[in-house]
Amino acid sequence: MEKLIDEQCEDNCIGTEPDGDNLTKARVDEQTAVELAELFKALGDPTRVKMIYALLEQELCVHDLCVVLDMAQSAVSHQLRYLRNVRIVKRRKAGKTVYYSLDDDHVKEIFTQTLQHLHHS
Repeated sequence: MEKLIDEQCEDNCIGTEPDGDNLTKARVDEQTAVELAELFKALGDPTRVKMIYALLEQELCVHDLCVVLDMAQSAVSHQLRYLRNVRIVKRRKAGKTVYYSLDDDHVKEIFTQTLQHLHHS
């Protein structure tokens, strides 16, 4: 039978920081926490992950993304709108065609670092 580890301090624990005021540096402000959670929420959907993966190396038009993902244009557009709102992708219009790419190198770094973490043994 697996032993459960109690995730509480002992009753006589006085903490690791002699000056509790230093612990305030360990707090993230509320707005940053919300925005970071939204970013990870966006990465929590397999369809959006596939879109980001497809855009890692090149920009693609909506039609190309429909082919890669084997999805209807309305569904792809819906997900792209969500990714645009959380600043993961950006768009560029050329005539009537809309091209999508990752918003910046930070998005690519976050995504590739996460992939490397998953494949790390």
